Order: sequence, then C-alpha cells, then structure tokens
Amino acid sequence: MPQNMALKGDLELRARIKPLVELFDAEWVSAARDLDTWPGARESARLRIRRDGARQARKLYSPAALGEEHDRELLREMATHGIQVRITAAPLPQGTVFIDRRTMFLTDPTPPPPSAHGRRHRTYTMSADPALVSGVYALFEAAWESATDLAAFFDPDRPRIDAQAREVLYALGSGMTDVTASGELGMSLRTYRRRVAELLVALGADSRFQAGMRAGELGLTRG
Repeated sequence: MPQNMALKGDLELRARIKPLVELFDAEWVSAARDLDTWPGARESARLRIRRDGARQARKLYSPAALGEEHDRELLREMATHGIQVRITAAPLPQGTVFIDRRTMFLTDPTPPPPSAHGRRHRTYTMSADPALVSGVYALFEAAWESATDLAAFFDPDRPRIDAQAREVLYALGSGMTDVTASGELGMSLRTYRRRVAELLVALGADSRFQAGMRAGELGLTRG
C-alpha cells in the first residue's frame, strides 16, 4: 500500500479508518473545528467512551465546538470518561486524526463546491509516511500545549463575554485605533470606549494589554 493516499468521499474514509478505529489499545489523537468536521465523529466518540481505551484519546477543537448545548454535553461526557479535551484560541484550518502516531488522516482544507445534486464530495488524505506524520504531529503538539483545557470553559468563575465584547476584544488585539475600531464595529467612539472599560473589569485587567493576555489565557479570543 502506498504511504500517501487520496480518499474520495466519506465511504473511502470509513473503509480505511474503520479497521484502525477498532484496535482496542490504539492511541487516538485528533484535531477538528467542531464535532461535525469528521463524518461519524459523534458516534466514534461515544464508542471510545464505552471502551477502556478512552484514556488514550486526545481531542483538540476550535471554539466553534462550544456553540451548541448538546455539543457541550458530549464534550463534558468525553472528559468525564477520561478523554482529554482542549479548546484552541483560534479556528483550526483542517481536521487531523493520528492513530498510534503511525497513520494520519487529513481533511481537505478547501472543501469542493456542491455537485448538481447539492452534495459536497469531501476528500481526505491518508498518510503512513513516518517523516510527514511526525512533522504534522509535532504541529499538533504545539497547538495542544497552547490550548485551554475543557474544564476551564465550564468554570463558574470564568468571565462571560457576549458576541459584541468578543468583537471589541478582537479590535483591541488588531492594533486599530479607537476611532477606526469604533467605525469598523458601527459604534460611537464613546460606546466603544465604554465597552473596552467593561471588558477590563470583566477580565480583571488593569490595561488593554493585560486584558488581551488574560483573554488569551482563558481562550476568549474570537474563534
């Protein structure tokens, strides 16, 4: 079998990944935008929850995975059963799965347009090339180390900020002047500065720079 293969569609992906998923003691490491990045990801997560191998699983998601309550419940269930879950501060460009650090699957970062029937035929890459797998795995580890543990997002003491506050937070991090930022967000300058002041209080920060640092630590940056 070639070390690198292009897989056309979900059926080919399932055919290649199913035998590996069924390995009882396989280490399972994955990165995804949300719980629907990979076909059958929810069912796969529940399967691992029911098996002793759950403690060998790590899952890295972008903040989009926290968008719906039923998704948050599944993430909580994963963590309760020993699966390590972390959330990145920024969106992930594509989904990645590693099995025993020997086989890797990647989603296409640019999904094809819908066919005439309205369906998207997603493509994937499967690789067993040791150099390629180890290189991408190292990138995953770097992202994992800088990500926030899922428990922090459910901490009752964690600051809660709304969608508009996230936009203000992003504007602060972009380096825009207050005049430019307020115009971009459709606010008056006075309103923008008031929102900035509210953010400083919510984050327990003494300066805008400290607010940005605090928000990054808590995984509150825009995803």
